[in-house]
This record gives sequence, C-alpha cells and structure tokens, in this order.
Amino acid sequence: MYRLRSWEPGDAERLLSAFAEPELAWQSPEVLVTEREALAWIGRRRTAAEAGDEFGFAVTAGEGPVLGHVQVSVTSRAHGLGWVSYWIHSDARGRGAATAAALLVCEYAFAETDLFRLELGHRLNNPASCRVALGAGFRPEGIERRKLNYGGERFDTGTHARLRTDPAGALPAGVCGS
Repeated sequence: MYRLRSWEPGDAERLLSAFAEPELAWQSPEVLVTEREALAWIGRRRTAAEAGDEFGFAVTAGEGPVLGHVQVSVTSRAHGLGWVSYWIHSDARGRGAATAAALLVCEYAFAETDLFRLELGHRLNNPASCRVALGAGFRPEGIERRKLNYGGERFDTGTHARLRTDPAGALPAGVCGS
C-alpha cells in the first residue's frame, strides 16, 4: 500500500541517492549533492506547504524507505489551478508507485487545497510518465512544442489535466501514444 508523508531529515541520504541518478539530475533545476543541501531542500518543502504554495510528499510503501517524490504546486488560487510533478527512484520504478502517488496527491489537492484543475506535462520521449498520467486519470490535452529545455536541448511536452469532477480511473493511451 503506497502512501504519502512529509519529508523528514532522516530521508536526506535517500534524497541524495535520487539526485545522483543521471535522469533526475539532468532534469532538475537544482541538483542536491551534500547532506546540507538535502536538509535545506526538505526544509523548503515544509516552508512551501506552510505558505500554501506547494505541497510535496515523500512516496513510500507502508513504513518502508522513500521511493520517490510527488507534489502539487498552486499555480492560480483565483482559478483553482495546480501543477503536479513526480519522480521515482530507479530501483522503485515499474511497480505502480508513481501512479499511486499521483492519485494520492490528486485526492489531497482536491480535498485539502480547494483546487479544481490539476495539470502536468512530460517530455514526449518519456512514455512511462505518460502512462503514469493516464493511470492517474489525467486526460491528454495536447502537445506543447519545444516547451522544456534540458541540457540545452528542447523537448516537446505532452500536456494532461484532471478536474475535480473527473473520475479517478485509468484512461486509454492518448496523444502521447503510450
């Protein structure tokens, strides 16, 4: 049973091991290398949640180690909009943790933050992320051309959204072709 919980200082080592993975480091605007940086990152998750701006959670299987991270960031209170993002450790991928985490963060966002529409995007060359979005009930809405810039290379992005009124069930393959 997957669950979400607050990040804790004891998670710093696991967090650092995630940022040591080339794929996460390549995509992240901030790469954590030291324990001090990891602890500061964990502290920023708490501060952002207290401010009501962004709600980030450690993903675990029961009481086990951290498997990844999921968050919802408020992008517009006036319109009830949020942005969902997630990553999973390479040793935990392919077991449904990301999909479960996305479903759980949607439940949280709709119940606790009064958001109505949640959005997410992924590189088109990342079909696993598309499967997560579809599995969590995010409907494909289109492609944003050359939106993301990683390492000086631009990538087309598959965009998805889920409304509070949408069912949580998985969707068939869509615009992303996964």
